[in-house]
Amino acid sequence: MVPRGRIRNIGISAHIDSGKTTLSERMLFYTGRIHAIEEVRGGGKGATMDFMELEKEHGITITSAATTCQWKDTQINLIDTPGHVDFTIEVERALRVLDGAVMVLCAVAGVQSQSITVDRQMKRYGVPRLAFINKMDRTGANPFSVVQAMHDRLGLNAVLLQYPIGSEDRFEGVIDLVEMTADYFEGNNGEQWVKKPIPEALENEAQQARSKMLDALSLFSDAMTVLLLEGKEVPKQLIWETIRNATLSLELTPVLLGSAFKNKGVQNLLDAIALYLPSPLDRVETRYVANPEDPVVALAFKLMVESFGQLTYIRIYSGTLKPGDTVYNSRTGKRLQIGRILRIHANKREDVTVAVAGDIVALVGIDCASGDTLHSSETQVSLEGMFVPEPVITLAITPKKQEDADRVAKALYRFQREDPTFRVSIDPESNATLISGMGELHLEIYIERIKREYNALVDVGKPAVAYRETISKQATFDYRLKKQSGGPGQFAHITGWIEPCDEQFVFENRVVGGTILKEFIPACEKGFLEAMQSGLLEGYPVTGVKVVLSGGSYHPIDSSEFAFRAAAHQAFAQAFAQAKPQILEPIMLVEVETPHEFVGRVQGDLSSRRGLLLGSQTLQGYSVIQAEVPLERMFGYSTDLRSLTSGMATFSMEFSCYKPGTAVK
Repeated sequence: MVPRGRIRNIGISAHIDSGKTTLSERMLFYTGRIHAIEEVRGGGKGATMDFMELEKEHGITITSAATTCQWKDTQINLIDTPGHVDFTIEVERALRVLDGAVMVLCAVAGVQSQSITVDRQMKRYGVPRLAFINKMDRTGANPFSVVQAMHDRLGLNAVLLQYPIGSEDRFEGVIDLVEMTADYFEGNNGEQWVKKPIPEALENEAQQARSKMLDALSLFSDAMTVLLLEGKEVPKQLIWETIRNATLSLELTPVLLGSAFKNKGVQNLLDAIALYLPSPLDRVETRYVANPEDPVVALAFKLMVESFGQLTYIRIYSGTLKPGDTVYNSRTGKRLQIGRILRIHANKREDVTVAVAGDIVALVGIDCASGDTLHSSETQVSLEGMFVPEPVITLAITPKKQEDADRVAKALYRFQREDPTFRVSIDPESNATLISGMGELHLEIYIERIKREYNALVDVGKPAVAYRETISKQATFDYRLKKQSGGPGQFAHITGWIEPCDEQFVFENRVVGGTILKEFIPACEKGFLEAMQSGLLEGYPVTGVKVVLSGGSYHPIDSSEFAFRAAAHQAFAQAFAQAKPQILEPIMLVEVETPHEFVGRVQGDLSSRRGLLLGSQTLQGYSVIQAEVPLERMFGYSTDLRSLTSGMATFSMEFSCYKPGTAVK
C-alpha cells in the first residue's frame, strides 16, 4: 500500500486548446503508464485520455478521464478535464474531489476566458495549484507577460521557478532556479532528462531571476529572510519547503515552463507535483483525515451508465473499502453492498481488492446520484456537494421514427443521470421533448451520441434561450385561503413581502407569537418555491427573489400543510404582479481571437448583436476582443465569424450573467 503522504490526487485544467491533453499524454509516457505517445490530432489512435470517438473526431476533451501513474516514489491519480466551457461540469466535479491541480496556460495567449473560469472553480473549492506555461515553442511565446497576467487578471501570487533557455523555435529547455541547473530533454521523445551547467550567456539573467524568486518566497519564511539579509546561500531544502507551505495555504502559485508537444519540461512538472502539491493528509474534508482505520466516508462525484449497470466514481476521504462491505447513502438512507471496485485508466479498468482513504476508484452497480455521500454504519455525515450551473439553451427534439422513441428515452434518461447540467423536460403546450444544456456544442454532442450509441435519429427544433423572470421592487402579500364545502374545509392566512436579492431564492421566517404553527412554515416555503417555477410574464422560471413571511393566522381544524402550501403559491403570484416583474436574458462572455486586419469587422458585428465591447488586447500576430453579448444573438456565430474573417478567427463563449432584456418567442 502506498503511504498516504506519497499520493497526489490532481487534475489538469485549462482554456480549450492550451495543450492539457497533450501534457497528460506526456506525463503518462514519462511515468511508464503508456509506452508510446499518441497525439490529440494527427490521424493515429488519439490521445489516451480522449478515448471517446467523438473526442478524437472533434480534437477536444468532452468527458473527464481518470488514470493512475507512478513518478519515482509518488502515486499520481490524475484527471484530465475538458477545456470547452460547455462541459464545465466535468471540471467542477473533478475539482470538488481533487487535492491539487495543474493550471495549463498558453505561452502566447496567456490568461484566456476559460482560464478565468477554471481559476474561479479552483478558488471555489480551495484547491492548491501549480501553473504550467505550455507551448513555449510557439511564435510569440512570452512567459513573463503570462505571469503578469496571472497577477493582474487572476489575482494570483504567481512566481516563476524556472527561466527559459531560448523561446519560440529556439526553445531548448529550462533553467531550474532552485537547483541552478540547465535542464535539457534529449532522445526521440525527450525521455532523457539531462542536467547541465547554466550557459554562460544566461548566467546573469538566471541569477536575477533567482533573486526575484527568493525575494517573493522570503515573505513566507523568516529563516529565508535572515539568510538573504546576511548574504548567505539559501539551501534548496528550505526553498522547497517554503514553496510547498505557501502553495498549500493558497498564498502562492508556482509557475513552470515547457512545451508538451515538443517533449520539454514535463519531467520538471512531475517533480513539482510530488514536491509542492498536497497529499490526502494535507487536505482535511470536514473532520475526516485520510486514515484507513477510521469509518468509511466517500463522495460519489461522477456516474456512467453502462451495459452492466452504473459505474460510480468515488473519492474515499476516510476508512477502507473492500468488495462485500456495506455502506449507506446519506441522502436516501439506503443500505448499499459494495460489489466490484475498479481502478480506472481512461477507458480501461482493473479490479482491486481494497481501496483506502485518499483513493479515487469506481464502484460497479451502486445505486446513488452524483454528489451523494457514502458512509459506514458507525458514522452519519453528508459532505458538501458540488456547484452545478444552470442550463442556458434549450432544443426541442422528436424521434424521426416511432420505433426510435424508446431508444431515445433510454438515452435521455442515461445522459441526465450522468450529467447534472443536461436537463430533460416536456413542453406543456406542444408536448415536445425539450433538452437543455450549457451551449450548442453540449447539446450537439448528446444528439450525436443518441445516433451513434442508441442507433436512433431525432428531428431537432430551433434553439431556445433559457430566459428567467425576476422582480425589481418590493411588494407585500396578504392572502387568505378559505374554502368550505361541507365537512372539513381549508384555511390558511399568510402575510409578508417579497424583494429583489442577489441569490436565486431566499426564504426568511419572521413569524412570532405562534400566529402560524411551526409545522406549517416548511409548507409555506415549498409553496413559494413551486410558484417560482413559472413567472407571470412569459411563464419562465423566477429567480433573484427573497420572500419574508411575517405573519398570518390558522384554524385549529381546517388548516393543513396543503392549505398553507396553496396559500403561499397564490400569495407569491399576488405580490409578484405588484413587484414590477421583468424578463432576464442570459448574457455570454465572448472572446474572439482574430488577425489584426479583421478587428473592425468583428467589433462591428458584435455591436450589431447588442454586444457590449469590454476591451481588446493586441498580441503578436493577432488581437483578442472581449464582449458581453445576449445568447439569443449568438446562435450560428461560428459560421458568421468564419465568413467575416476568411476562416482565420476563433472564439470561445461562456455564460456571464442574467440581465434585463426582452424574451423572443
